[in-house]
Amino acid sequence: MARIDLDRDLARLADLPPAALREQWVLLTGAPVPDVTPRLLRLALAWELQAKVHGGFSRRTQQRLEQLSQAKTVTCEIQPGMRLVREWNGVVQIVQVGEDGVIRWNGKPWNSLSEVARAITGTRWSGPAFFGLKHKKGRAA
Repeated sequence: MARIDLDRDLARLADLPPAALREQWVLLTGAPVPDVTPRLLRLALAWELQAKVHGGFSRRTQQRLEQLSQAKTVTCEIQPGMRLVREWNGVVQIVQVGEDGVIRWNGKPWNSLSEVARAITGTRWSGPAFFGLKHKKGRAA
């Protein structure tokens, strides 16, 4: 598929036989054809076409999907209004997530929990892990 006419290409998927669907997959993605039913392959192709035109997942969503697919850890997302408390070296550290989603620690806004964890410990930490939001899969949160 050289140039994408999204409406036309999406409509065309319904009429393609399985062999043509597999061929389109390779042409569009350059990846091996997944071992799925033709119906699911049509849906995957439709998503790929739309992603090429409108953009795919954000970096954050890609990371979350990768984490879920590996099934090693699960991370609770921070939500506006959250208050995270952690004791470090005998000092209680409190982080607020404002209604605007901004992370605040010591009266100052921060870009991420990991930046806050680094400032507290002086070493590289996963902010979600440091504040107890990241757990090994299967462990109660």
